[in-house]
Amino acid sequence: MDNRTNILRCAAELFYQKGYDAVGVQEIVARAGTTKPTLYYYFGSKYGLLENILETYYAPFLESLEKASFYDGDVPKTLYKTCIEYLKLAMKNKTLYLFVLSLIYSARENDTYKAVRPYMVRTHEIIVQIFSKAEDKLGNINGRHQQFASGFEGIINFYLIYYFEIGEPEIDIEEVGRNLVNQFMYGIFS
Repeated sequence: MDNRTNILRCAAELFYQKGYDAVGVQEIVARAGTTKPTLYYYFGSKYGLLENILETYYAPFLESLEKASFYDGDVPKTLYKTCIEYLKLAMKNKTLYLFVLSLIYSARENDTYKAVRPYMVRTHEIIVQIFSKAEDKLGNINGRHQQFASGFEGIINFYLIYYFEIGEPEIDIEEVGRNLVNQFMYGIFS
């Protein structure tokens, strides 16, 4: 593993474990087995490191989410494929997933929120697009695309937070995806 990748990985782990503000540059470089000048060479600052973590690890998720959320006229199928992308990211990189969630809920004036906001907005836009395009199939949307998207994201995120908290055994991603989409769809039509 090269120095840059090692620093990114170590910083992501520390930020997840302790929070961005609680971790200093010295602790990051000590964990990575490198020096401050090396960190500054690659990232410029601790904030630059945070931006690189998001760009390196979360931006590819957005690309796959965008592809998965292509609406072809089948709402449950599109939501299922979208849900599967969330589940795959979380199962592949629990640390990143939970760290990004923590950033989303950080104080609005905090650097961490400012760094994650463009990713959060883009993620939400992708989900809103599904409901916007599906309005003809789901007549009860009636302009509530944002609300439906927030509810869908919320059910996935809460399931994953709960799953990681209670430490269940390995999940069947496809079964969980089907169950979450069915639960959400039931809520829409009830």
